[in-house]
Amino acid sequence: MLKEILAISGKSGLFKFISSSPKIVIVESLADKKRTQVRTDAKVISLGDIAIYTDEEEIPLSKVLNQMKENAGGKPTINHKESDEKIREVFEKALPNYDRDRVYLSDMRKVVLWYNQLCENNMLDFTEEEENETSSAE
Repeated sequence: MLKEILAISGKSGLFKFISSSPKIVIVESLADKKRTQVRTDAKVISLGDIAIYTDEEEIPLSKVLNQMKENAGGKPTINHKESDEKIREVFEKALPNYDRDRVYLSDMRKVVLWYNQLCENNMLDFTEEEENETSSAE
């Protein structure tokens, strides 16, 4: 599911992949469900391709989001505009061994924002992604 959710540079929020052509990607905003076109030369990244640095390795975003879901009881967490200390606290609960030199507060805010948007859209079931990661690691 995360492979179909996109973050687009210069646009706020998350988008669901709808279709593509050689020069255009059609996406739908998770916030307002409006469809829009994005040129293929825009910086578009799938949430399924994102990993967070830790002291030992990179952890897939799906695992961090699942831990946030567990910590929040499946409900939205704090607002991404909360104080720096509160953002760090929520992020540290989900990933205590994150690399403090390479994971910035702005990254943590994005993860909190993304978690809340996915939660509001009932898109927090990543068991398939985690099963694929486990089977490919063996």
